[in-house]
Amino acid sequence: MNRRDIRRVAIGACAKALLAMGIGLVALTATAQEWPVRTVQEWPVRTVQIIVPVPAGGGLDPFARAIAAKLTDTLKQRVVVDNKPGASGSIGTAFVAKSAADGYTFGFVYDTHAVNPALIARMPYDTIKDLAHVMLVGRAPLLVVANPRLTFRDFAEAMGAARARPDSISIGFPGNGSVGHLALLQLARQDGVRFNHVPYKGGGPLVQDLAGSQIDLGIAGVPNMVAAVKGKLIRPLAVTSDARSAALPDVPTLKEQGIHGITAYTWWGFVAPAGTPKAILDRVHGALIGAIETPDLRKMLGETLAMEAIASSPEAFSQFLAGETAVWGKVVRENNVRPE
Repeated sequence: MNRRDIRRVAIGACAKALLAMGIGLVALTATAQEWPVRTVQEWPVRTVQIIVPVPAGGGLDPFARAIAAKLTDTLKQRVVVDNKPGASGSIGTAFVAKSAADGYTFGFVYDTHAVNPALIARMPYDTIKDLAHVMLVGRAPLLVVANPRLTFRDFAEAMGAARARPDSISIGFPGNGSVGHLALLQLARQDGVRFNHVPYKGGGPLVQDLAGSQIDLGIAGVPNMVAAVKGKLIRPLAVTSDARSAALPDVPTLKEQGIHGITAYTWWGFVAPAGTPKAILDRVHGALIGAIETPDLRKMLGETLAMEAIASSPEAFSQFLAGETAVWGKVVRENNVRPE
């Protein structure tokens, strides 16, 4: 075989190799195009994780774990809770926002989720653009309480005392920038009442100091306070909802006491990374509704945690979040609130 023939054979072999590669690339592209559809149809094929932005055992973590157990049964695949607390819930939520939008990472968020955009200077994610809002799971009003030694009959009477002696009555709340803190700032701006504000690292230490009469008043979500109220360790003065709480029907609202313009809730919602396929989000939404409607979880949410089950649509959750973000963002900016 001469040199020209060798060259012709080599060129032919190259052409065949290139053709084979082209066919392979076409097949690979077709597979890549078909894969998301097949993934959605087969989902879930491995463990699903729920990121909870509070410490294990704290806040509504037990409820999140109960939800995970129900979803495990419904989805026929293991669903686990991973706690990533810190920075008013933003550490865990950032993890969700930056995770792959493949249906294997979800997260709970709570009321500070609506405050953080105004409170934290360099947010690692956009609360609207980087997350899919699956469901507002439940909410509860804040509760204003007094230590057992004080004789205030209601919060209006406590406000009168604070007005007469500014900064003399202490009131605690779980952290700068919490909804309880912002409600107090809103109250001070609206009615000119000056309490001595005392931030705590969580609702547990606050309740402990209230029960021990180390602080005069406290404001936090009903779930943080309800057990101590029912145990008569602290005395309830008011709730911050439009209507009385079903968990504490004898406690009057602020409006009933002549204090208007302040409505505040603690709440929990379920989110996913933006771009998660709608078919997966719809399936999870349906599974969440089924879980919340079971008698044991409804009892846990209503009686143990004193929260009102909402189980909203994704659209309703987005609207609710937009309203909360606007209200509390304004309070943060007006009062130049900074995180601790």
